[in-house]
Amino acid sequence: MFGSLGGTELLAILALALILFGPRRLPEIGRTLAKGLNEFRKATNDFKTSLEREVDMEEMRDVRRQVNDTVAQARSLARGSILDAAPPPMRTQASTETAASPAAAAELPVAHDADKAESGESTVPATAPPAADPPAASDPDGPNSTRD
Repeated sequence: MFGSLGGTELLAILALALILFGPRRLPEIGRTLAKGLNEFRKATNDFKTSLEREVDMEEMRDVRRQVNDTVAQARSLARGSILDAAPPPMRTQASTETAASPAAAAELPVAHDADKAESGESTVPATAPPAADPPAASDPDGPNSTRD
């Protein structure tokens, strides 16, 4: 309990304290020493807890850095594989000439009306669609005529 102190040494210390402080002050001194030891224990435990918390936080920071590095590497690998998988098309003089022609412009995809409305663009196509066939010459009023 008291380390290397034996029974006789402990009795000698108690007898000396009784002689020096007297029987009236000895209980007060014992309470004061007990309170001091309790406060010292609490402070030691708080310090140990805060030190362990800091070590845990540092480990968490290291893990977070490793995860962020791994995510960054995965993103760069994914971007590289996407870029490697679909190289950009080579443009030649002939392909740029055909792209400038009206026939090629008619083949270009047209954005949906909802997409254009969101972006504020006009919903009118760049080239007019081909006109409908005129009514047949034998029927001057068209297919909806009421004549019999």
